[in-house]
Amino acid sequence: MADKLGVGVIGCGNISKAYFSLAPLFRGIKMRACADINMEAAKARAKEFKLRAETVSDLLRDDEIDIIVNLTIPAVHYEVSKAVLDAGKHVYSEKPFVLSIEEGLDLKKRAEKKGLRIGSAPDTFLGGAHQLARELIDSGKLGRITSGTCHVMGHGMEHWHPNPDFFFQPGAGPVLDIGPYYVTNLIQLIGPVKQVAAFATTPAKERTISSKPRAGEKIPVNTPTTIHALLEFANGAVITLNTSWDVWSHGHAPMELYGELGTVFVPDPNFFGGEVRFTDSAKPVKKLPKWNHPFGVPNEMHGHGMMANYRTAGLADMAIAIAEGRQHRCSMELALHAVDVMTGILRSGESGKYVAMQTTCERPAALGVKDAKALLAKKK
Repeated sequence: MADKLGVGVIGCGNISKAYFSLAPLFRGIKMRACADINMEAAKARAKEFKLRAETVSDLLRDDEIDIIVNLTIPAVHYEVSKAVLDAGKHVYSEKPFVLSIEEGLDLKKRAEKKGLRIGSAPDTFLGGAHQLARELIDSGKLGRITSGTCHVMGHGMEHWHPNPDFFFQPGAGPVLDIGPYYVTNLIQLIGPVKQVAAFATTPAKERTISSKPRAGEKIPVNTPTTIHALLEFANGAVITLNTSWDVWSHGHAPMELYGELGTVFVPDPNFFGGEVRFTDSAKPVKKLPKWNHPFGVPNEMHGHGMMANYRTAGLADMAIAIAEGRQHRCSMELALHAVDVMTGILRSGESGKYVAMQTTCERPAALGVKDAKALLAKKK
């Protein structure tokens, strides 16, 4: 097998820049081409990163492309991933992987038939902070995790995103857009979910864009924007997950997990780094010592400071896993179970009933310091 698998990208919007700029950090992959239904967008990204701009159909036929990254809007994730698999190529999708269990199972069947891999974001759970929390939990120092809280709340994307429309349509909203980071991290830390319950509301039926170039334009809201959910895990833990785009300010921590022997405070799962704190029984809260995990090292300006951003780690892990014949961490099974949880939350919010999960999955393998370093390209 080639030293590096050729990668093509479908969808040259906002998120594509992160993939193109961070891919060179990793071994096992080589960005070669990009495509978009808007050819001008593809040409602009191709020029920026010295790639080939191709039509979608040409990219699907390109013999130099082994994996295609699906960065389209959530509503067409399934159709695009299906086309990629049918073209005989591995696919790695942005989150959410698909919008229904049926779509995910169909893609799984198509992939298995052709011996292809499916991977999906988010890969932030591979970050140094979240793997440090994983190591703490796996060590048994907290005992069994019995409960916890997660809060991801703000006031929507219309204040900064140039085209925020899709965030407020079915397939997005805070559960399906930001929820994947939180739900996926919970699964890797605790295990699979058994059932969910939720309340869902839509306080504002339309939003006013305040970001350029469309400031002042009103957009409709067709999906719930405040959802309070309860998740019961297979291990018996019960976690509260509150997501909202109707909150101007709050004082909740992103994630707190309560064990029989202590508590761990986990930083925002939307990011790779951050400070992990914990308690040993009734002793005062203290920071876990910093460890030399490469995906916790700040490498990018964000706001007023530096942050760790290693997006594309999951894609690289999948490419290397294909070569090594092992399971990749950002797997289809993990992504589909997360979709099951999130769509279950939305169904419960509509029906007022508990919703049992239709799928399950194994926790992805931990990514310790040595394994993380093995994903990085050697510095020249």
